[in-house]
Amino acid sequence: MTKFNELNLNPKVLKAIEEAGYETPTPIQEGAIPPALEGRDVLGIAQTGTGKTASFTLPMITLLARGRARARMPRSLVLCPTRELAAQVAENFDTYAKNVKLTKALLIGGVSFKEQDALIDRGVDVLIATPGRLLDHFERGKLLLTGVQIMVVDEADRMLDMGFIPDIERIFSLTPFTRQTLFFSATMASEIERITDTFLSAPARVEVARQATASETIEQGVVMFKGGRRDREASQKRNVLRALIDAEGEKCTNAIIFCNRKTDVDICAKSLKKYGYDASAIHGDLDQSQRMKTLDGFRDGSLRLLVASDVAARGLDVPAVSHVFNFDVPGHPEDYVHRIGRTGRAGREGKAITICSGRDEKALTAIEKLIQKEIPRIDNPIKEEPKPERAKSEQPKPEKNVRESESARDNRKEREPKGRGRGRKTDNGPAVVGMGDHLPSFIALSFDERRAG
Repeated sequence: MTKFNELNLNPKVLKAIEEAGYETPTPIQEGAIPPALEGRDVLGIAQTGTGKTASFTLPMITLLARGRARARMPRSLVLCPTRELAAQVAENFDTYAKNVKLTKALLIGGVSFKEQDALIDRGVDVLIATPGRLLDHFERGKLLLTGVQIMVVDEADRMLDMGFIPDIERIFSLTPFTRQTLFFSATMASEIERITDTFLSAPARVEVARQATASETIEQGVVMFKGGRRDREASQKRNVLRALIDAEGEKCTNAIIFCNRKTDVDICAKSLKKYGYDASAIHGDLDQSQRMKTLDGFRDGSLRLLVASDVAARGLDVPAVSHVFNFDVPGHPEDYVHRIGRTGRAGREGKAITICSGRDEKALTAIEKLIQKEIPRIDNPIKEEPKPERAKSEQPKPEKNVRESESARDNRKEREPKGRGRGRKTDNGPAVVGMGDHLPSFIALSFDERRAG
């Protein structure tokens, strides 16, 4: 079995790896680090949780150990789809580069431009950024990309989902064509292949698992949920979620609960808190400081349940997440792989449970087609309670036989009025006097008699 000290990494980097407690590289690290150290382009395809971040940070630190950064001209660039993933990559650089004098800057939204400008002006060896914030700095004239020697695109398939591909192509065009490119993705859609064909030069392709597969260490299950009335379905679904969490007992040390919509994230988190569960929400509309505080609490174990939108499906590196609950079936099959990849990381065992309503069965079928296996069905922990039988004293009394005889029914019908208003009892007062015996005398007179009178 290969060891890190056999991969020709910088001795100071090896010391940091040893201090972090790692000895053996993962398959993606073992396959990507040697060609990266040779200066070749690398195309890495691996499922979530296989150690992709270290597979590019370790060779980058080794290659950048010599040299000096210039003001506003970073020597390397790492592009990440979300703030959380960018922050995680920055933490990895801090861990592995602590014995090497390298400077870094993190460009993400929710942080002051002024602070970021100050870092760039001093010159940085490693620039870690989300595409939008990077282009903001470039368009303001605060950043030049002509000095980039190494460019990394992390979670490229997530970039595609979030609509960042045009930005990625523009950023590629702003960097030197002589740069080294390290490109990582969990899946390879046709659009991703087009980009790699355009911007990578004879890359070393490292694929450690079938595309879009879930780790074999993750136990999967799905509960087929049938709600009642539409206005009660969401509440009933939350009841099922709580029952599933309770059913796991002490085995569920912590969990991420995924919802498709941000509004459902908030509602679900509030509902769990209401019933005494230690839960908090995270999604893209929250303030960055609040998001980081929530993530830090989940990482250090002070928060048990993290209710999240797909903003946390990629790049959230918490090694020991015991469970993932999909409150909603994701609309894109690839998102299912990334969601459940938050558990069962680095060879650990994990469990992922999905709640599937009737309208989500088509999406579930697409997921099973993608992962090429049927997800086992598990019983709904909430059984429909049978209606309690009435006590004898509560039994409804049988109705008396009040059937009328035919003659009595006929007599009643003869007394009832016919047609409209049948059966009504009305009081119209005295009968109306018509133009009969009491005819006024002047009407009986002839016309001539009336003229003469």
